[in-house]
Amino acid sequence: MGKDQHVVPHDGGWAVKGAGNSKATSVHSTKQSAVDAARGIATNQKSELVIHNKDGKIAKKDSHGNDPCPPKDKK
Repeated sequence: MGKDQHVVPHDGGWAVKGAGNSKATSVHSTKQSAVDAARGIATNQKSELVIHNKDGKIAKKDSHGNDPCPPKDKK
């Protein structure tokens, strides 16, 4: 399992950062493009996607690996 991928505010745009990394993996002008990039990395690494709001607080998490608490509803 790889590092969790965080989508965080960055210099008027949005960045994708691996957990514990000081440098951004990629920088994007829109939050959606950062989320799309981070989701691809999280899926590839079987890790967690953590999306932050502009104030830095966590808005949403999405597991792309071994989820210890999978949803009960099976679509």
